[in-house]
Amino acid sequence: QAQLVESGGGMVQAGGSLRLSCAPSGRTFSSYGSLTAMGWFRQAPGKEREFVGAIGWIGGSTLSADSVKGRFAISRDIAKNTVYLQMYSLKPEDTAVYYCALSARYIDLREWENDYDYWGQGTQVTVSS
Repeated sequence: QAQLVESGGGMVQAGGSLRLSCAPSGRTFSSYGSLTAMGWFRQAPGKEREFVGAIGWIGGSTLSADSVKGRFAISRDIAKNTVYLQMYSLKPEDTAVYYCALSARYIDLREWENDYDYWGQGTQVTVSS
């Protein structure tokens, strides 16, 4: 059973926008501890899963991959217990399954998927040209 649940994927034309959401199943992000950080990853067909960005749950600091800087934004809503990945100016090469993941072991934000302990089931984003 996935610990995290993503939503918001879909199909969009190039240049369009989508917002993905991620929430824990049955508990709060805060319950994972003060080092909780959320990451977004994506995996395109035939490619390895890659880091998209991350956000610290308590402080809200963010880290983004160079490939999405200026186009994607990560945020969190503590009251709603939800993390978001807002995607603008989408390109066909952004087509992938997007995953949210949770890490609660490190003081800094991580880009390596093995540093994350809990994962969602993924949501498909398809960008048509």
